[in-house]
Amino acid sequence: MSVDVVILAAGQGSRMKSALPKVLHSVGGKAMVQHVIDNASSLEDAAIHAVIGHGAEKVRETLATQPVQFALQEQQLGTGHAVAQAMPNVSADSTVLVLYGDVPLTSAATMQELVGIAESGDFGLLTVDLQDPTGYGRIVRDDSDNVIAIVEHKDASDAQREIREVNTGILAVSASKLNDWLPQLSSENVQGEYYLTDIIAMAANQGLAIKAIQPNTEQEVQGVNNRVQLAELERWHQLRNAERLMLNGATLADPARVDVRGTVTQGNDIWIDVNVVLDGDVYIGNNVRIESNCVIRNSRIGDGTVIKANSHLEDAVVAENCDVGPYARLRPGTELANKAKVGNFVETKKTLIGEGSKVNHLTYVGDAKLGKNVNVGAGTITCNYDGVNKSLTEIGDGAFIGSNSSLVAPVSVGAGATVGAGSTITKAVDDDQLAVARGKQINLSNWQRPVKKS
Repeated sequence: MSVDVVILAAGQGSRMKSALPKVLHSVGGKAMVQHVIDNASSLEDAAIHAVIGHGAEKVRETLATQPVQFALQEQQLGTGHAVAQAMPNVSADSTVLVLYGDVPLTSAATMQELVGIAESGDFGLLTVDLQDPTGYGRIVRDDSDNVIAIVEHKDASDAQREIREVNTGILAVSASKLNDWLPQLSSENVQGEYYLTDIIAMAANQGLAIKAIQPNTEQEVQGVNNRVQLAELERWHQLRNAERLMLNGATLADPARVDVRGTVTQGNDIWIDVNVVLDGDVYIGNNVRIESNCVIRNSRIGDGTVIKANSHLEDAVVAENCDVGPYARLRPGTELANKAKVGNFVETKKTLIGEGSKVNHLTYVGDAKLGKNVNVGAGTITCNYDGVNKSLTEIGDGAFIGSNSSLVAPVSVGAGATVGAGSTITKAVDDDQLAVARGKQINLSNWQRPVKKS
């Protein structure tokens, strides 16, 4: 049986105090609604529908590459009304799973369990017990403990408000049943809205078994209504990420001060200091050490490499036993071969640095290819941009570039060649040559320094 996933993502989220639609605020570096889509996509034969309203065009734009069919809720008339907007696009014989774009961390396993209940012909309902259920719809059961209704907080009696089991809004049931029930919903309630929760009583009246399950953790069903709740969910999410890193072989100096904003593939015996951000797709090999205040984005780090404090790697590939930083910036297209070294206050971009080569201090190397065992002195610049085009600098194996040199691309320095300190190189240097390109030094005796005018 196919599954149609309906994600409710039309709300304004006024308590967020933001022009950005609430469902596009991020947890772990990813929009909340994207978390929902990603987990729902793991369900077999799932078609995903998003009901949008407030900020609809922005949501469409953000999710343009996602396998999502959109339905527009022009007026915000409640959850039942929202689901009804998606139903014309839902297969009549499918199972419908209703999710929420501002409840980002519901696991795929929980979703699958609900779908399984619905596929067996019953009604799958996700509930949770809360210490403080204020504001939530209460789960009402009969004397045999069967779920018979959900009463919204504003409509609940004092006795019903004592109930701690609450509705998460997440449910699964057949599309045919939904198509029967949704037209029967009424807006005669305190909010004047069409509550999806009213279908629970309809199901109970028809004798349909309502099977309530609960998530492994409360945070799986925690929604976000303001930025305080967003921050709370972010911290919980990051602590789970930290636990996965540690269980898979990483030592964290402080699990509360490492953020994962993507997917990390890792080896064993990794050490990560505080205030490290791992963003996008990151691979960290065995015996890697990452010191404090580093940002690693969409990069690979090979076995035995050390990333020293305050370094920033983006779309970079670092091989084994390399030494990077402190205060190094490896920009997109940087590749370091084994045992290469990029030192403090060095920036690289679209550059291949060969095995054993060193770029130690205060240097910019862009659009360049360095061979093996090259030594680049402090203050060196590859002048790769003429204001219109980028050009390549090539440096051969074993070359030595003296400090404070400018290599004006396109240019090449041969294997074993030496560039004297302070040179501006505009012509090719052949293998084993010495190139010195400086202005002539003049020393003047009896020179009088300027003095201040009275």
